Amino acid sequence: MEQTMFNPDMESISLTDQEKMEKSLLLDQIEYVYVHSKMYQDKFAKAGISKDKINHVQDLELLPFTTKQELRSSQKRLTPFGDFLATSAEQVSRVHRTSGITGRFIYTALTKNDLDLTHNCGARAFWAAGLRPHHRVVHCLNYCMWMGGYTDHANLETTGATVIPFGVGNAKQLIQVIKDAGINVISSTPSYPKYLEKIVKEDFNMDPRELGLEIGLFGGEPGLDNPVYRQRIETTWGMKAQNANYGVSDVLCNFASVCQENYKLHFLGQGALLVQLIDPLTLKDIPITQGAVGEMVLTHLKKEAQPLIRYRTSDLMEILETGPCECGRTGFRFKIVGRADDMLHVKGINVFPNGISMVLEDLVPEVTGEFQIILDHPSPYTNLEIKVEQGINITPDMMTDLKSKIEQKIKETLNFKGIVDLVKPDSIERTKMGKARRVIRDY
Repeated sequence: MEQTMFNPDMESISLTDQEKMEKSLLLDQIEYVYVHSKMYQDKFAKAGISKDKINHVQDLELLPFTTKQELRSSQKRLTPFGDFLATSAEQVSRVHRTSGITGRFIYTALTKNDLDLTHNCGARAFWAAGLRPHHRVVHCLNYCMWMGGYTDHANLETTGATVIPFGVGNAKQLIQVIKDAGINVISSTPSYPKYLEKIVKEDFNMDPRELGLEIGLFGGEPGLDNPVYRQRIETTWGMKAQNANYGVSDVLCNFASVCQENYKLHFLGQGALLVQLIDPLTLKDIPITQGAVGEMVLTHLKKEAQPLIRYRTSDLMEILETGPCECGRTGFRFKIVGRADDMLHVKGINVFPNGISMVLEDLVPEVTGEFQIILDHPSPYTNLEIKVEQGINITPDMMTDLKSKIEQKIKETLNFKGIVDLVKPDSIERTKMGKARRVIRDY
């Protein structure tokens, strides 16, 4: 019989047993933090809270939140790991660095035990998405200190699969390697196949389906929630497109994936993370129940190097399902609505780049699907200027109608006014992984 879960004890744990486990691990983690983390010693003392006040998970609301800016400030005070490092430097086995796109980057330190738990959670996610030991997977995320590179590579290896460490760039060589090495799985961002498709057709005179890829393990950016975009990948490449790699790099590399029966992200970080929701405006806790929406707040349960308590992720999460999934996993299912720091207010309407992306994906091939929101002043806004790449077959006489069509679709679907500026295909700058910045602030 096929092994359906990588770690059945954690992935199918009952709610009652999970709550008991989380309470025990949380109290141990709080004790550890109080003894070993100077940043938290100072934070809790300033808040007038002692560890004796924390006896249940519900008591966490007594503690102050932790923010990314605090971690940056901590590492500026004490380089390189900050005064929230709770172990000796000699115990640190691996160091990663965040991208720093929204500010100074953060060094993330992990001990051997931290890595073992990280790899176990990551393997749960990739296994849920369908990866097995008989697969050969080429890993196409940035290896240069980013968590998604080497650590995700190790997560893939933990499943028993054969992993080819390719990284980003040199796409022609990548296609040749896929052909030569009998690779049947690719791990990348969901926008990368669109970039590779052109190279396969133009430089190799091949249909992408001829490469024989069976599964795409995607993460690192939104897009796969849109069934139109997902279907296009699957039709073009002949592979199953799995949303298999959701995580928060400064907390835990990968702790959620869809399963093979249910295309909703499953929480798979049991025993490693405690998840809470808060209202990002009032900061009040929101119970995790079906339909709840709030900012995801994470607390480590067994972290040694840099444990975080009540860490605000800025990711806005909607709880889609609770209770067991048909696959047998008991973690709640969810989707990420957007980021609190990317949310734009347009005449009282909350607008997320993800929503615009889904509208444009429905219009491909009239557009490429790439766009940027151009902001020339701070909020509030009465409309949004949106730069949209037209499709390759759009002629000048078609542009006026296309512009009106996009603006009308945005208004009907998202209920705000978008002013569209059509630009040539491939004119919006991408990273090496094929990713474009969605919001440009020119002020």
